[in-house]
Amino acid sequence: MLIEEIMIKDVKTLSPDHSVKDALQAMRDKKVRHLPILSANGMIVGIVTDRDLKGFVPSSFSTSKDTHIYDTAIAQVMTKNPIIGHPMDFVEEAAVIFYDNKIGCLPIVSNNKLVGIITETDLLYKYIELTGAHQPGSQIEVRVPNVPGILFEVSKVFYEQKTNVLSVLVYPDKENEANKILVIRIKTMNPLTVIQGLKESGFEVLWPNVPGIGL
Repeated sequence: MLIEEIMIKDVKTLSPDHSVKDALQAMRDKKVRHLPILSANGMIVGIVTDRDLKGFVPSSFSTSKDTHIYDTAIAQVMTKNPIIGHPMDFVEEAAVIFYDNKIGCLPIVSNNKLVGIITETDLLYKYIELTGAHQPGSQIEVRVPNVPGILFEVSKVFYEQKTNVLSVLVYPDKENEANKILVIRIKTMNPLTVIQGLKESGFEVLWPNVPGIGL
């Protein structure tokens, strides 16, 4: 999946000359936590987040009466030269960027112009959609040998049981690198016959561990 398929295209932006007060107001009005900062020619020069602003302005419990701080230019608060992405980058690549750099948003730029933005919340929602976790169903974990064609062999069990697969995730087996763990979400609330079919086909079902099935 490409970033352009999930990015927010209607992005609220400010200029470096806007004030901290402007940024706070924009975040409240638009209900956002990240604001790209654009130069006069439309190039992204920074990013300001609600966390940046919370660390800059006095706490609501503070006794300070200095209101001039709200007139401070965003240029003094923003993160300059932020990490950016491209609309044709893969969502998986963006997730790695978020993870490696511990950032909360990624401005999306094409031809030196801001065309969108994605946030860690966008990635979380997309992960939920892709895995089918928001749909009624059951999850099964199966340990399999890490060999070519093994996913096809497992899928035959679901075909025989006439069970729809919502998603398949593959993880390394921490106990034995010669194996893989398949996390399979299926569209049924009663996975017992599927579990029995997997065990009868010689597969090790880790979850759910239902005593007596396939023994």
